[in-house]
Amino acid sequence: MRANAARIFGSRRNTTLVFILLYSISSYFVWKKYEFRPSSQINFGKEFADQNAEETPKGAIVFLGEEGNLGAGYDGQIFYYYSRMLSEWSLNWPKGFETSFRAPRIGYPLLVSPFGWFGQQGTIFGMYILNLGLFYLSYLALRNILPEGKEYLSAIYLLSPFALGSYILLVSDTIMMGLILLSYWSYEKKKFLAFSIFGGLAILTKEQAVFLLFPLGIETLYQRDYKKSLWVLSSLLLPVCWSLYLRTQFPEWTPGSLGNFFDPLAGILGYLSELQQAIGGGGQGLVGLAKKFSRFPLLLLLLYGTFLVFQGNWRQGLAFRIGFGITMLTVFAGGYVLYWATYENVSRMFTISVPLLILWQREDESLTANPYWYLVAIVLAGFLIKLALISKPLRYVVW
Repeated sequence: MRANAARIFGSRRNTTLVFILLYSISSYFVWKKYEFRPSSQINFGKEFADQNAEETPKGAIVFLGEEGNLGAGYDGQIFYYYSRMLSEWSLNWPKGFETSFRAPRIGYPLLVSPFGWFGQQGTIFGMYILNLGLFYLSYLALRNILPEGKEYLSAIYLLSPFALGSYILLVSDTIMMGLILLSYWSYEKKKFLAFSIFGGLAILTKEQAVFLLFPLGIETLYQRDYKKSLWVLSSLLLPVCWSLYLRTQFPEWTPGSLGNFFDPLAGILGYLSELQQAIGGGGQGLVGLAKKFSRFPLLLLLLYGTFLVFQGNWRQGLAFRIGFGITMLTVFAGGYVLYWATYENVSRMFTISVPLLILWQREDESLTANPYWYLVAIVLAGFLIKLALISKPLRYVVW
């Protein structure tokens, strides 16, 4: 089976064709529910569209929310409005958003902002182009540093369900992952200035980027390669400068505020309780049960991922082992309301685990990673079924 996978997905052409097909079909499943309008993947919510009416694009799909929901939409709209602000050379924060958590993540909106010079539709187009283009470029970079015979591992990266989930919502996870892969490629090729810039932008896109940079810094210190240690440290320059500016604008913001997102074990226990009630209480229907169980493979992924942290050769791939372990720890510590209550939120926490495990597997031949990849394949299949058959159209208006 491994030989067949290596033969099929070792080909860049084959992998690229599957990637194009997968992403095209996934967008089709979303667009067909909302008059084939690309703005449907941004998830504008009426609550925030009303507050930022001048920057909400004409003809956009704006969700009204369900009973008890104010129509808040999802995170893609935050990056859209943030980017529109930057396109207009302004630092007037969009109305209605939580600045203490959103303002630090300027990376994605900043990279999209040049597209916004061509108008609001340009910003939407830019969000698609950046998600697809940067992700594919990082796939080529990863493939380039994999040894002969292991190129097929890069296909797992390109077809990751977590990257696909991020693209469907046009949020920042795939952008962060693409930037951190380009950063590591630059590190491998000894292009340290590019490494520092890409690394800094990755952190500014989403904090999970440090799950690779921090262990890499530890490794360089252990190896007493202090020149590389300084380069790794330099990747913090852009985030530190932006943080210092934010402190002048939002004095209440501190990096420690991110601790409010975590509640160890409570998220998993909350989900297990939800499952118990769904099974015991009945009345959910087949679709309802499917929605509840869509997160179960992620729980299995967490369990096997935790097992993997303690396997293999401890002398090989230590930086990636540490980064992968930190990823599993954050999933374990994720709270219920903000993470484990919804598939979208908890699945995004696994995004960076895929490149970390591939890079770790590249160095450690003794690592038994296949069960993890099988579970990832199950998650991908479940996600496609969810898009095609389970997810129903939400209430919306055309702006």
